Amino acid sequence: MLPAFVIMLGLTVAYASVGVTPVARSALYGLGPVVIGLFAVAVYRLGKSAMSTMPEIGIGVLAAAASVATPVGIVAILILAGLAGLVLFRPRELWPLLLCSAAFMAVLGGAWWLNGPTSGAVVAPRVPDPRSLVDIGAYFLKVGAFTIGGGLTMIAFIQDQVVGQFGWLTPREFVDGLALGQLTPGPVLMIAAYVGYKVAGSAGAAVAATAAFLPSFVIMLVILPVLDRVRKLAWMRAVMKGMAPAVIGVLAVSLVRLMPAALPDPFAVAILTATLLALTLTKLGVFKLMLAGATLGILRSHVPFMTGFKTAGRLITTWMSA
Repeated sequence: MLPAFVIMLGLTVAYASVGVTPVARSALYGLGPVVIGLFAVAVYRLGKSAMSTMPEIGIGVLAAAASVATPVGIVAILILAGLAGLVLFRPRELWPLLLCSAAFMAVLGGAWWLNGPTSGAVVAPRVPDPRSLVDIGAYFLKVGAFTIGGGLTMIAFIQDQVVGQFGWLTPREFVDGLALGQLTPGPVLMIAAYVGYKVAGSAGAAVAATAAFLPSFVIMLVILPVLDRVRKLAWMRAVMKGMAPAVIGVLAVSLVRLMPAALPDPFAVAILTATLLALTLTKLGVFKLMLAGATLGILRSHVPFMTGFKTAGRLITTWMSA
Protein backbone atom coordinates (compact mmCIF):
# COMPACT_ATOMS: atom_id res chain seq x y z
CA MET A 1 0.00 0.00 0.00
CA LEU A 2 2.85 2.42 0.87
CA PRO A 3 4.26 2.70 -2.71
CA ALA A 4 0.75 3.31 -4.10
CA PHE A 5 0.13 5.94 -1.43
CA VAL A 6 3.40 7.73 -2.23
CA ILE A 7 2.54 7.74 -5.95
CA MET A 8 -0.97 9.03 -5.31
CA LEU A 9 0.29 11.68 -2.91
CA GLY A 10 2.83 12.85 -5.49
CA LEU A 11 0.16 12.98 -8.21
CA THR A 12 -2.21 14.85 -5.90
CA VAL A 13 0.43 17.39 -4.91
CA ALA A 14 1.23 17.89 -8.59
CA TYR A 15 -2.49 18.24 -9.34
CA ALA A 16 -2.85 20.88 -6.61
CA SER A 17 0.19 22.75 -7.94
CA VAL A 18 -0.28 22.61 -11.71
CA GLY A 19 -3.87 21.38 -12.12
CA VAL A 20 -5.03 24.86 -13.01
CA THR A 21 -2.50 25.28 -15.83
CA PRO A 22 -3.93 25.03 -19.36
CA VAL A 23 -1.99 21.86 -20.30
CA ALA A 24 -2.86 19.97 -17.11
CA ARG A 25 -6.48 21.10 -17.29
CA SER A 26 -6.69 19.92 -20.91
CA ALA A 27 -5.13 16.54 -20.05
CA LEU A 28 -7.59 16.03 -17.17
CA TYR A 29 -10.43 17.04 -19.49
CA GLY A 30 -9.45 14.16 -21.78
CA LEU A 31 -8.98 11.72 -18.89
CA GLY A 32 -12.49 12.31 -17.53
CA PRO A 33 -14.39 10.52 -20.32
CA VAL A 34 -11.89 7.64 -20.25
CA VAL A 35 -12.49 7.14 -16.53
CA ILE A 36 -16.25 7.18 -17.08
CA GLY A 37 -15.82 4.61 -19.86
CA LEU A 38 -13.75 2.33 -17.61
CA PHE A 39 -16.32 2.71 -14.85
CA ALA A 40 -19.23 1.99 -17.20
CA VAL A 41 -17.65 -1.15 -18.67
CA ALA A 42 -16.82 -2.44 -15.18
CA VAL A 43 -20.43 -1.90 -14.06
CA TYR A 44 -21.76 -3.57 -17.22
CA ARG A 45 -19.54 -6.63 -16.87
CA LEU A 46 -20.38 -7.04 -13.20
CA GLY A 47 -24.06 -6.51 -13.96
CA LYS A 48 -24.18 -9.34 -16.50
CA SER A 49 -23.39 -11.89 -13.82
CA ALA A 50 -25.15 -10.17 -10.90
CA MET A 51 -28.48 -9.52 -12.65
CA SER A 52 -29.26 -12.66 -14.64
CA THR A 53 -32.80 -13.31 -13.31
CA MET A 54 -35.89 -11.16 -12.93
CA PRO A 55 -35.73 -11.03 -9.09
CA GLU A 56 -32.11 -9.88 -9.31
CA ILE A 57 -33.00 -7.25 -11.92
CA GLY A 58 -35.83 -6.08 -9.68
CA ILE A 59 -33.49 -5.69 -6.69
CA GLY A 60 -31.02 -3.73 -8.84
CA VAL A 61 -33.71 -1.37 -10.15
CA LEU A 62 -35.20 -0.82 -6.69
CA ALA A 63 -31.73 -0.16 -5.24
CA ALA A 64 -31.06 2.46 -7.92
CA ALA A 65 -34.46 4.07 -7.30
CA ALA A 66 -33.85 4.11 -3.54
CA SER A 67 -30.45 5.71 -4.05
CA VAL A 68 -32.00 8.48 -6.16
CA ALA A 69 -35.32 9.08 -4.44
CA THR A 70 -34.87 8.22 -0.74
CA PRO A 71 -32.53 9.34 2.04
CA VAL A 72 -31.78 5.86 3.43
CA GLY A 73 -28.15 5.78 2.25
CA ILE A 74 -26.00 3.24 0.41
CA VAL A 75 -25.12 1.06 3.41
CA ALA A 76 -28.79 0.64 4.37
CA ILE A 77 -29.73 -0.08 0.75
CA LEU A 78 -27.20 -2.90 0.56
CA ILE A 79 -28.28 -4.37 3.91
CA LEU A 80 -31.91 -4.25 2.80
CA ALA A 81 -30.96 -5.95 -0.46
CA GLY A 82 -29.18 -8.70 1.47
CA LEU A 83 -32.29 -9.29 3.57
CA ALA A 84 -34.41 -9.32 0.40
CA GLY A 85 -32.04 -11.92 -1.05
CA LEU A 86 -32.47 -14.07 2.05
CA VAL A 87 -36.24 -13.95 1.60
CA LEU A 88 -36.26 -14.45 -2.18
CA PHE A 89 -33.52 -17.02 -2.57
CA ARG A 90 -33.87 -18.95 0.73
CA PRO A 91 -37.64 -19.00 1.41
CA ARG A 92 -37.91 -22.54 2.81
CA GLU A 93 -38.95 -21.91 6.42
CA LEU A 94 -41.48 -19.50 7.93
CA TRP A 95 -39.47 -18.17 10.89
CA PRO A 96 -36.50 -16.92 8.83
CA LEU A 97 -38.99 -15.18 6.53
CA LEU A 98 -40.67 -13.42 9.46
CA LEU A 99 -37.31 -12.55 11.03
CA CYS A 100 -35.98 -11.09 7.77
CA SER A 101 -39.16 -9.11 7.22
CA ALA A 102 -38.91 -7.61 10.71
CA ALA A 103 -35.21 -6.83 10.21
CA PHE A 104 -35.99 -5.27 6.83
CA MET A 105 -38.55 -2.92 8.33
CA ALA A 106 -36.26 -2.09 11.27
CA VAL A 107 -33.31 -1.20 9.03
CA LEU A 108 -35.51 0.81 6.66
CA GLY A 109 -37.17 2.71 9.50
CA GLY A 110 -33.87 3.37 11.28
CA ALA A 111 -32.12 4.59 8.15
CA TRP A 112 -35.05 6.83 7.24
CA TRP A 113 -35.22 8.26 10.77
CA LEU A 114 -31.48 8.99 10.85
CA ASN A 115 -31.27 10.55 7.39
CA GLY A 116 -34.72 11.71 6.40
CA PRO A 117 -37.59 13.95 7.53
CA THR A 118 -38.78 13.55 11.11
CA SER A 119 -41.70 15.42 12.73
CA GLY A 120 -42.06 17.66 9.73
CA ALA A 121 -38.47 18.87 9.78
CA VAL A 122 -35.41 17.58 8.07
CA VAL A 123 -32.85 16.21 10.51
CA ALA A 124 -29.45 17.33 9.31
CA PRO A 125 -26.78 14.79 10.25
CA ARG A 126 -23.54 16.24 11.55
CA VAL A 127 -21.16 16.99 8.68
CA PRO A 128 -17.55 16.04 9.49
CA ASP A 129 -15.17 18.99 9.71
CA PRO A 130 -12.70 18.71 6.79
CA ARG A 131 -10.10 20.59 8.84
CA SER A 132 -10.17 18.00 11.62
CA LEU A 133 -7.95 14.93 11.20
CA VAL A 134 -10.11 13.15 13.80
CA ASP A 135 -13.25 13.76 11.73
CA ILE A 136 -11.49 12.74 8.51
CA GLY A 137 -10.20 9.56 10.13
CA ALA A 138 -13.58 8.72 11.65
CA TYR A 139 -15.35 9.24 8.33
CA PHE A 140 -12.98 7.07 6.28
CA LEU A 141 -12.93 4.44 9.02
CA LYS A 142 -16.69 4.25 8.56
CA VAL A 143 -16.23 4.06 4.78
CA GLY A 144 -13.80 1.17 5.11
CA ALA A 145 -15.88 -0.66 7.72
CA PHE A 146 -19.36 -0.30 6.27
CA THR A 147 -18.89 -0.16 2.52
CA ILE A 148 -20.22 -3.53 1.41
CA GLY A 149 -19.78 -4.83 -2.12
CA GLY A 150 -16.18 -4.15 -3.09
CA GLY A 151 -13.97 -1.26 -4.06
CA LEU A 152 -16.26 0.23 -6.69
CA THR A 153 -18.97 0.57 -4.05
CA MET A 154 -16.50 2.58 -1.99
CA ILE A 155 -16.22 5.02 -4.90
CA ALA A 156 -20.01 5.37 -5.02
CA PHE A 157 -20.19 5.82 -1.23
CA ILE A 158 -17.48 8.51 -1.18
CA GLN A 159 -18.95 10.31 -4.18
CA ASP A 160 -22.42 10.32 -2.63
CA GLN A 161 -21.24 11.89 0.63
CA VAL A 162 -18.04 13.83 -0.10
CA VAL A 163 -19.50 15.49 -3.21
CA GLY A 164 -23.25 15.31 -2.72
CA GLN A 165 -23.67 15.80 1.06
CA PHE A 166 -20.50 17.34 2.52
CA GLY A 167 -19.45 19.52 -0.42
CA TRP A 168 -15.76 18.81 0.23
CA LEU A 169 -15.09 18.35 -3.50
CA THR A 170 -16.81 19.44 -6.69
CA PRO A 171 -17.92 16.74 -9.15
CA ARG A 172 -15.09 17.80 -11.48
CA GLU A 173 -12.50 17.46 -8.72
CA PHE A 174 -13.82 14.00 -7.88
CA VAL A 175 -13.55 12.90 -11.52
CA ASP A 176 -9.99 14.24 -11.58
CA GLY A 177 -9.25 12.18 -8.46
CA LEU A 178 -10.58 9.04 -10.15
CA ALA A 179 -8.36 9.78 -13.14
CA LEU A 180 -5.27 10.22 -10.97
CA GLY A 181 -6.14 7.06 -9.07
CA GLN A 182 -6.04 5.04 -12.30
CA LEU A 183 -2.35 5.87 -12.54
CA THR A 184 -1.57 4.16 -9.20
CA PRO A 185 -1.39 0.46 -8.23
CA GLY A 186 -4.43 0.85 -5.95
CA PRO A 187 -6.84 3.15 -7.79
CA VAL A 188 -9.97 2.57 -5.71
CA LEU A 189 -8.45 2.98 -2.25
CA MET A 190 -6.25 5.87 -3.33
CA ILE A 191 -9.29 8.09 -3.90
CA ALA A 192 -9.41 8.31 -0.09
CA ALA A 193 -5.86 9.70 -0.03
CA TYR A 194 -6.82 12.19 -2.73
CA VAL A 195 -9.85 13.44 -0.80
CA GLY A 196 -7.84 13.64 2.42
CA TYR A 197 -5.14 15.72 0.75
CA LYS A 198 -7.64 18.05 -0.89
CA VAL A 199 -9.25 18.94 2.44
CA ALA A 200 -6.34 18.68 4.92
CA GLY A 201 -3.02 18.34 3.08
CA SER A 202 -0.49 15.50 3.47
CA ALA A 203 -1.61 14.64 7.00
CA GLY A 204 -5.20 14.37 5.78
CA ALA A 205 -4.11 12.07 2.95
CA ALA A 206 -2.23 9.77 5.35
CA VAL A 207 -5.10 9.64 7.84
CA ALA A 208 -7.77 9.06 5.16
CA ALA A 209 -5.87 6.31 3.36
CA THR A 210 -4.95 4.50 6.58
CA ALA A 211 -8.47 4.75 8.02
CA ALA A 212 -10.06 3.47 4.79
CA PHE A 213 -7.64 0.54 4.55
CA LEU A 214 -7.55 -0.53 8.21
CA PRO A 215 -11.06 -2.04 8.63
CA SER A 216 -10.78 -4.35 5.61
CA PHE A 217 -7.32 -5.45 6.76
CA VAL A 218 -8.57 -6.28 10.27
CA ILE A 219 -11.76 -7.91 9.00
CA MET A 220 -9.79 -10.13 6.61
CA LEU A 221 -7.45 -11.23 9.43
CA VAL A 222 -10.49 -12.23 11.49
CA ILE A 223 -12.57 -13.79 8.72
CA LEU A 224 -9.90 -15.41 6.53
CA PRO A 225 -9.55 -18.59 8.66
CA VAL A 226 -13.28 -19.33 8.29
CA LEU A 227 -13.94 -17.57 4.96
CA ASP A 228 -14.46 -20.70 2.85
CA ARG A 229 -16.77 -22.23 5.44
CA VAL A 230 -18.91 -19.05 5.75
CA ARG A 231 -19.03 -18.52 1.99
CA LYS A 232 -20.52 -22.01 1.49
CA LEU A 233 -23.40 -21.44 3.90
CA ALA A 234 -26.74 -21.37 2.05
CA TRP A 235 -28.02 -18.28 3.86
CA MET A 236 -24.81 -16.36 3.14
CA ARG A 237 -25.04 -17.20 -0.57
CA ALA A 238 -28.63 -15.90 -0.57
CA VAL A 239 -27.58 -12.66 1.14
CA MET A 240 -24.75 -12.07 -1.35
CA LYS A 241 -27.08 -12.91 -4.24
CA GLY A 242 -29.38 -10.13 -3.03
CA MET A 243 -26.59 -7.61 -2.44
CA ALA A 244 -24.84 -8.10 -5.80
CA PRO A 245 -27.57 -6.52 -8.00
CA ALA A 246 -28.05 -3.73 -5.44
CA VAL A 247 -24.36 -2.89 -5.79
CA ILE A 248 -24.86 -2.60 -9.56
CA GLY A 249 -27.86 -0.31 -9.09
CA VAL A 250 -25.96 1.97 -6.70
CA LEU A 251 -22.94 2.07 -9.02
CA ALA A 252 -25.13 2.95 -12.00
CA VAL A 253 -26.55 5.93 -10.10
CA SER A 254 -23.06 7.09 -9.13
CA LEU A 255 -21.95 6.78 -12.76
CA VAL A 256 -24.86 8.89 -14.00
CA ARG A 257 -24.14 11.56 -11.39
CA LEU A 258 -20.51 11.82 -12.48
CA MET A 259 -21.29 12.10 -16.20
CA PRO A 260 -22.17 15.83 -16.39
CA ALA A 261 -18.79 16.79 -14.88
CA ALA A 262 -16.81 14.39 -17.07
CA LEU A 263 -18.78 15.00 -20.30
CA PRO A 264 -19.22 18.78 -20.62
CA ASP A 265 -19.41 18.88 -24.43
CA PRO A 266 -19.74 16.71 -27.57
CA PHE A 267 -15.98 16.21 -27.91
CA ALA A 268 -15.85 14.61 -24.46
CA VAL A 269 -18.77 12.38 -25.48
CA ALA A 270 -16.75 11.39 -28.57
CA ILE A 271 -13.80 10.42 -26.34
CA LEU A 272 -16.15 8.36 -24.18
CA THR A 273 -17.56 6.61 -27.28
CA ALA A 274 -14.06 5.82 -28.53
CA THR A 275 -13.11 4.49 -25.09
CA LEU A 276 -16.14 2.19 -24.96
CA LEU A 277 -15.39 0.87 -28.46
CA ALA A 278 -11.76 0.30 -27.58
CA LEU A 279 -12.64 -1.55 -24.39
CA THR A 280 -15.18 -3.81 -26.09
CA LEU A 281 -13.48 -4.41 -29.46
CA THR A 282 -9.75 -4.32 -28.66
CA LYS A 283 -7.37 -5.41 -25.93
CA LEU A 284 -5.85 -2.00 -25.23
CA GLY A 285 -4.68 -1.59 -21.66
CA VAL A 286 -5.93 1.03 -19.22
CA PHE A 287 -2.69 3.02 -19.28
CA LYS A 288 -2.75 3.34 -23.09
CA LEU A 289 -6.36 4.49 -23.01
CA MET A 290 -5.55 7.05 -20.32
CA LEU A 291 -2.59 8.30 -22.35
CA ALA A 292 -4.74 8.58 -25.47
CA GLY A 293 -7.44 10.48 -23.58
CA ALA A 294 -4.94 12.93 -22.09
CA THR A 295 -3.35 13.46 -25.50
CA LEU A 296 -6.71 14.16 -27.14
CA GLY A 297 -7.55 16.60 -24.38
CA ILE A 298 -4.31 18.51 -24.95
CA LEU A 299 -4.72 18.46 -28.74
CA ARG A 300 -8.24 19.80 -28.40
CA SER A 301 -6.87 23.02 -26.93
CA HIS A 302 -3.86 23.47 -29.22
CA VAL A 303 -4.63 22.09 -32.69
CA PRO A 304 -6.63 24.52 -34.87
CA PHE A 305 -9.00 21.83 -36.13
CA MET A 306 -9.66 20.65 -32.60
CA THR A 307 -10.12 24.23 -31.40
CA GLY A 308 -12.80 24.73 -34.02
CA PHE A 309 -14.50 21.52 -32.90
CA LYS A 310 -14.34 22.80 -29.33
CA THR A 311 -16.04 26.07 -30.30
CA ALA A 312 -18.73 24.21 -32.23
CA GLY A 313 -19.30 21.96 -29.24
CA ARG A 314 -19.79 24.97 -26.98
CA LEU A 315 -22.32 26.46 -29.41
CA ILE A 316 -24.25 23.18 -29.56
CA THR A 317 -24.24 22.85 -25.76
CA THR A 318 -25.43 26.45 -25.36
CA TRP A 319 -28.17 25.91 -27.94
CA MET A 320 -29.36 22.67 -26.28
CA SER A 321 -29.51 24.30 -22.83
CA ALA A 322 -31.33 27.41 -24.06
